[in-house]
Amino acid sequence: MNDTPDRVAVPCPSCSPDLETAHEVLSAGGGQLTVRCTECDHVHKVQPETAETVERQVVVSQDGDSFSTTVSVPAEERVRVGEEFIVETEEAIMQVRITDLETGEETRASTADAGDVETFWTRAVDNVSVKVTLHPREGDPDDTRSLTAYVPGDFEFTIGERMTLGEDEFEVTDIHVRETAIDRYPFQKLGDEGDTVEAKDIKRVYGYEEGTTRAWSAW
Repeated sequence: MNDTPDRVAVPCPSCSPDLETAHEVLSAGGGQLTVRCTECDHVHKVQPETAETVERQVVVSQDGDSFSTTVSVPAEERVRVGEEFIVETEEAIMQVRITDLETGEETRASTADAGDVETFWTRAVDNVSVKVTLHPREGDPDDTRSLTAYVPGDFEFTIGERMTLGEDEFEVTDIHVRETAIDRYPFQKLGDEGDTVEAKDIKRVYGYEEGTTRAWSAW
């Protein structure tokens, strides 16, 4: 949630000692920035302004369980549902995705300044569970079954791919994408041959039970 800026507006001791001009940031270290004036190319060091930071509650959900921790973030940083960041606790370091921003009592927002957020609601996305619904290729359609796959968040499911989950073999036919990830895909429900979705973006996978050509890769 925090990066060194590419440009800063500061006075230039060579060509503009009294007025701020645009400077390119060359490097950062030792609490200072090395910058180059875009007007005269003079290189010098400046003390960066310290952004006000706030500590906010983070609720992390994973496989039906949840826990709370805190995160420090610049107060003026714009945050959005769907963004990801790292949460560090005594037990683990995990990557999470924002699913909701609580800005007040019973008030939620899809985007806000971090200083206006009271609680970040998130979901762990480094390791995830994916719901899989399997339809029989032949026989009684009421024999549809549901399974759960535990995989890394960046594990990919592809329409038309044959996979194995334990003793179950199936072909992926449809994938439903989570609402927090629909900006990454053309549709919320994908069903065209070759469409690929990362596990952390999946709400549910659908498939037909049959033979397989690829082994399952679980964590």
